[in-house]
Amino acid sequence: MFLCRMLQLNFPTYSFRFKNNENNRLIFDSIRKKFVVLTPEEWVRQHVIQWLIQDKKKSPSLMNAEKQLLLNGTKKRYDLVVYNSDGSIFLIVECKAPSVAITQDTFDQIARYNLITEATYLMVTNGISHFFCKMDYTNGCYLFMESLPNSN
Repeated sequence: MFLCRMLQLNFPTYSFRFKNNENNRLIFDSIRKKFVVLTPEEWVRQHVIQWLIQDKKKSPSLMNAEKQLLLNGTKKRYDLVVYNSDGSIFLIVECKAPSVAITQDTFDQIARYNLITEATYLMVTNGISHFFCKMDYTNGCYLFMESLPNSN
């Protein structure tokens, strides 16, 4: 079993709701509005959600977690998307477990997803290391940033 309380991530400390169910530890996802199995990747995703809500002032009503998209006829799932109020996508986030190194493959994965989502910003994190990019669609590249902008 994954013991989340023992694993400190590179985020501020947040309060979470937990429960146990049939040998599984569950965490409440405020975006999906249900308890989900607590895996190392889910622990990271829940921290990202709280960081976006509490620290970056993003509205939870403009977030979507773990949704399917179709990429070249293949079903894929993105970790988290944050929309702008006009329905365009502000941010797409790819979460990895803390034990998973962030590599070029991770950036390639989120870049493939972004072919569909066309987000303004990308975030890749394993909870320890965070990478932020702003898309430059004119030049077909992404520009690394120190963090994401706050909401207005």
